[in-house]
Amino acid sequence: MPYCSPLPAAHRMAHRNLLALVLAVTAMFVPATVIAQTQAPAAPTPKEIGDQVRRALAGGVARDKELTVGAGSGSAAAGSATGPSKRPANPRASRQYIRARAAELAGRPPPMEEIVDPARPVGEAHWAYHGINGPQAWGMLKPEYATCATGQRQSPINIDESITLRGPAEAIQFAYGPSNATIVNNGHTVQVDMNGDNGIFVRGSRFHLIQMHFHHPAEEQINFRTYAMVAHLVHRNHLGQLAVVAVLLEPGEANPVIDHLWTYMPLGKDDRVPFPRGSVDLTGLLPKDPLYYQFMGSLTTPPCTEDVLWMVLKQPVTISHEQLRLFAQQFPNNARPVQPINGRVVREAR
Repeated sequence: MPYCSPLPAAHRMAHRNLLALVLAVTAMFVPATVIAQTQAPAAPTPKEIGDQVRRALAGGVARDKELTVGAGSGSAAAGSATGPSKRPANPRASRQYIRARAAELAGRPPPMEEIVDPARPVGEAHWAYHGINGPQAWGMLKPEYATCATGQRQSPINIDESITLRGPAEAIQFAYGPSNATIVNNGHTVQVDMNGDNGIFVRGSRFHLIQMHFHHPAEEQINFRTYAMVAHLVHRNHLGQLAVVAVLLEPGEANPVIDHLWTYMPLGKDDRVPFPRGSVDLTGLLPKDPLYYQFMGSLTTPPCTEDVLWMVLKQPVTISHEQLRLFAQQFPNNARPVQPINGRVVREAR
């Protein structure tokens, strides 16, 4: 056994105080449980302890790991947090908390994602297109949104023409005309609620037009190309089945229908404006070429209900840059990312 000269009492007290200080600082800034272990008989010097902590901090320690400060070992090791020694993580030791606190002390507001209370359920906030309640979290916000995460036929999708089922397909029979309507900002998009005898006939059933809304940029992609905007015309038949016609929008000449809709653009969330009686006719929003892609999908917003018949019209319709700007100012990005195909058949009408 090597000889160790005893330290004076005052030095031993200073040694213990320094050790306690190092461990306390480490517990504040390292997102891990810190366990100090000493191995008899040799006690580490303050310099050795400091070197161990610095090496661990430089190497990075995962949140679910333990930092072991070994007496005489000359190193600090991160071990598994599983087993009887596991302790609950301290939220105040997280990097997010430290950055948020530093921003607060500096007199500037921290980013929203940095000030979330780890104990608060994410589902307390409404779904969004960005941040912690964005598309990646929709399925966890509420039980009724679970399909957003577990569904196998979700929308939107990228339509890859190299694998589409090409061939003859029935024409969509549109029956649109002058109607009453209101336009509303629902917080996620601008929506036009229709009140009239508008509809389509497809697959042996008549679907009544309920509403139309917009996404910027377009949610659907064709051969991985993204379009400037898309209008979704949502229909429902007598059985409650849904059919959505997607009209792709690209910058070009101004569209008279869009110009009329934007004339009554709502001023903010929940603002609802009625159109003059019988003034909304969506016929002018349809392209001349009626060919389309067809597949089974879902709503592109929570609760992401599936078994929705989708028909994406192949020919885009033009809108002016000014018309595009008016919408984009309120909704810079309100598009859900494309979802996996999962072996679905996409019919391409020829």
